[in-house]
Amino acid sequence: MSRERIERALKRATDTKACVIGEDVLPRVVPLFHEWFPGSARATVVCDPRTRAAAGERVAALLREAGIEVAEHVLEPGGATFHADYRYAAEVRDAIAAAGDPRPVPVAVGSGVVNDLVKRASGELGAPYLTVATAASVDGYSSFGAALRSPEGAKITYPCPAPRVVLADLGVLRTAPPPMTASGFADLLAKVVAGADWILAHELGAAEWHAEGWETVQGGLPDAVGDPEGVAAMESGALGRLVEGLMLGGFAMQDMQSSRPASGAEHMFSHLLEMRDHTYRGEIVPHGIQVGVFTHFMSRVYERILAFDYGALDVESCLARWKPLEEQERIGAQVFAGTKFADLGVKSVRAKFVDRETQRARLEGLRARWPQIRERLAAQLLPAAEVERRLRVVGAPAEPEEIGSTREATLADARRTIYMRDRYMALDLLDATGQLDAFARDAFAGGAKPPRR
Repeated sequence: MSRERIERALKRATDTKACVIGEDVLPRVVPLFHEWFPGSARATVVCDPRTRAAAGERVAALLREAGIEVAEHVLEPGGATFHADYRYAAEVRDAIAAAGDPRPVPVAVGSGVVNDLVKRASGELGAPYLTVATAASVDGYSSFGAALRSPEGAKITYPCPAPRVVLADLGVLRTAPPPMTASGFADLLAKVVAGADWILAHELGAAEWHAEGWETVQGGLPDAVGDPEGVAAMESGALGRLVEGLMLGGFAMQDMQSSRPASGAEHMFSHLLEMRDHTYRGEIVPHGIQVGVFTHFMSRVYERILAFDYGALDVESCLARWKPLEEQERIGAQVFAGTKFADLGVKSVRAKFVDRETQRARLEGLRARWPQIRERLAAQLLPAAEVERRLRVVGAPAEPEEIGSTREATLADARRTIYMRDRYMALDLLDATGQLDAFARDAFAGGAKPPRR
């Protein structure tokens, strides 16, 4: 692990002031509490039955032994499965508020769901909080915003500050179910293709560059995802590098106030599944597991891009496909018509729209500088076969069928992804060049469908 990298990222983070990762560091919750919540003598530990057993009970005991008054709020104490619904964030908020003044410091003990619930509750109360991670499953511990299902049923990223303090004891993380660690590894591996999307967008003048944000995520990424065998074995060094990489992704998002450094097209596929309430065998598929499948898919799409000579691109033929804003808005409206997100496509179109001459300049720039652009992309990407190998080593699936989806659905969603966000991605370029459908189909060519798990 690189403590220097964490410290540098913390200096640029807007909300988080301390991040401790290591073996047997759980007792440090007490000095961290005193240092970063000075004058506070009350805490509310929020967890669920499993995370209470993993670390919540001990965290509460450590704080009590230090003279801190501790209340516990256990979500679904009977052990029922729950998800990141806003109603639970409201439950946590109300429990903390009911404690009166001086208001207790919220202490989240859990993985992504518990952290997001406490993050939103704390944000609504204007109360900085501390989080103790119980699984190496997400990069959301240290990110701003909480991804929750709204009271109307829509998945929304609610604005709210990241935790003031993050603590991750590797011994605690080892007690998490292996699929949670696989989910975190897959989510971190996604930064490889997300980085390629950012490179491409910047080269085409469709995104600003943020050198610090790039370095925070990408600087240690090869090491963080380079030892899947070590991660699968829960070796201290490999697990620590994975957790550090996940935390750094969140810090970069704090710094940029954007998820651009941590996600690209692969995340848009996952968001589409989440918008449909996708389940497999009656269970919600973890976000990172979904993202890993589409990281593999986008790696194969990029192999098609790298094999094509854009130095010979027929720009005039591409421009013949360019559509004025009104027509693009109509298409955007059709993509999500009849859903809870009816205006999403139109908003994305308006945010990404460029006029004909800007499109010409973008495509001519691609044609003129393709050798340099290709070199940057090739240096960033991993072969699709290697992406699949690493996913499978940690126990993560690599094909849509393994998460209850299909290749046909993925091909259809490849076009929908460009209407999801204002973010320019490789699929936007392929749409502009008329190659989107063909390259997406080719990405699956030659591979046998695996059996559903």
